[in-house]
This record gives sequence, C-alpha cells and structure tokens, in this order.
Amino acid sequence: MISDDRDNGMFKVAPSPHLRKDTSVKKIMLLVILTLMPTTITGIYFFGYHALWVIILSILSAEITEFLALKIQKKDFVLDGSAIITGLLLALVLPPTVPLWVPIVGSFFAIAIAKHAFGGLGQNIFNPALAGRAFLMICWPVLMTRWVTPFDAVTTATPLAALKMHNTFIASNLDLFLGNIAGCIGETSALAILIGGIVLIALKVIDWRTPLSIIGTVFILMLFLGQDPIFHILAGGLMLGAFFMATDYVTTPITGWGRVAFGIGAGLLIVVFRLWSGMPEGVCYSILIMNGFTPLIDRYIKPLPLGVKKTRVDKE
Repeated sequence: MISDDRDNGMFKVAPSPHLRKDTSVKKIMLLVILTLMPTTITGIYFFGYHALWVIILSILSAEITEFLALKIQKKDFVLDGSAIITGLLLALVLPPTVPLWVPIVGSFFAIAIAKHAFGGLGQNIFNPALAGRAFLMICWPVLMTRWVTPFDAVTTATPLAALKMHNTFIASNLDLFLGNIAGCIGETSALAILIGGIVLIALKVIDWRTPLSIIGTVFILMLFLGQDPIFHILAGGLMLGAFFMATDYVTTPITGWGRVAFGIGAGLLIVVFRLWSGMPEGVCYSILIMNGFTPLIDRYIKPLPLGVKKTRVDKE
C-alpha cells in the first residue's frame, strides 16, 4: 500500500491489511458475553439457583481446561474471553436439571478436544460448545433429556417433544416468545435471545445473513409442509443457534453468500431432523454438520478481487 504522509509529504509502503478497526478478539468476546446476559439472566430467573451453578461450573471448567491445555502446549495463557463464551454457551444449551458434574465434563471436552486438539483458537473445525453438547448427549442421553417447568420444576416435555408425541396441549407462541416453557437453560426465551442478537447485528459483530437465512429457510419450509412456522422458529434452540452458534467466526464461511448457503443448509437440516428423525430437536447437529461443509463452501464461493470482472472461462 502506498499512502501519503501528511507530516513530511513522503509516501509509505505497508503490507496488508490496509483497512484496520480499533477492535480485538477480547473486545468482540466481551460484546458477545454482554449480549448473552439477557438470555442468561432469564434462564436463571425461570430455573433457579441450580441453573446458576450449572453456568458457573461450566465457565470455570472451560477456563481451567483452557489454561491447562495452553500450558501443556507451552503457550502463554491469555484471558481473551473465548473459553468463557464456550462455557457459557454450553451451559445455556443444557437442561436445567443436569447434575453439576455434567457441565464440568462437557466444558472439558469442548475446550480440550473440540478446540485444542485441532490447534486452539481459530483452528477448530466444529463449534466447541455444540461439540460438547453433542458429546454429553451421546454419553448420557437420559440426563440430557430431563425437562422441568419454570419456577415449580415439575417434570414435563418440551414443546417440540410434545409435538413429536402428538400431545394435544402445546405451549402458546406467546409463552415460547417470553420463555415460560420447559427447555434448556438459555433456549426458552426468544425475546431475550433477540435482544442480544439484534445488538450484535447493529454493532456489526455478527453478519445478519446467517441468522436470517436459517430462520427464513425454516419458516418457508415449515409453512410449505403445513406446520406452524412461528412455533418452529420460537421453539427449541433455533433462535440461540441462529444468532450465537451459527455466527461463530471460525467454524462458518467467510463470505456473505457462503454464510447464506450455510444458513440455508442448516435450516433445511433442522426441518429434516424435527419432522422425520427420532429426535424432537436438531439445531445442534444441523450446525455441526454444516461446520463440516464450511471448507467446501469457502472453496467454491469466493469473492472476486476489486475491479476484476468474471470472464467466460470463470463462468464455465
């Protein structure tokens, strides 16, 4: 890059990147943590102190594992907030009834295996929090599918499970929007998730294309298939996954159209899991599967350099 120096009239030659912003990994992580607070507080409000301990232990386990993993690799430990987010997100996608050792084990797997086994921050293929949840679901499916109602903690089914079992009573869309339903700690209140997600989009921390393409795909397909699209958007982990999981910088495509393709693929898989699989929910596995397709999407969806026009050969 050649630019004029206003002080002495000389030119400067500098390597890329030429456009810089006053931001850092730590600042971005802090913003994500802050925007997760409405969801976190809502989960604690609905499910009580046990949910709070699940969140605390999940974060502590993630941070301790991060410290030990870096020390084993003889790397410097930096409190950049990435492990905190992994532990917090994992806790938010756990049932509020799990024993307190579950978030500890899940966070250990998320950081040690899903993150550092692949090289650490920026090199992991799969979203660590979702990988941790998938690991727990495979190992202890009974513990991971125990649900209770908010406040009184009466055992019940989630709205999606009730729909799967063809129960006559399913929560209203208003309850789904506010969060007064059974479910994971941080997945029940669509309102709380929306508040945080909209702030992240407004601050340009995440790309709006990913959540919009996921939610839009689910809405259109469910409407076409005769389902209630609003119910499916508000129920389960779709909102949390769309705004806070599928927008992960490392495990999702780098281009705008690539993120659209990622979102459409995830939305399609969510519909397939919910309607035709043995599980009532499918957001976790849908995003993890699309994480695996991210390198392929980035390979074939590439932006043209500025000023370059697509030739006939490129088109073919």
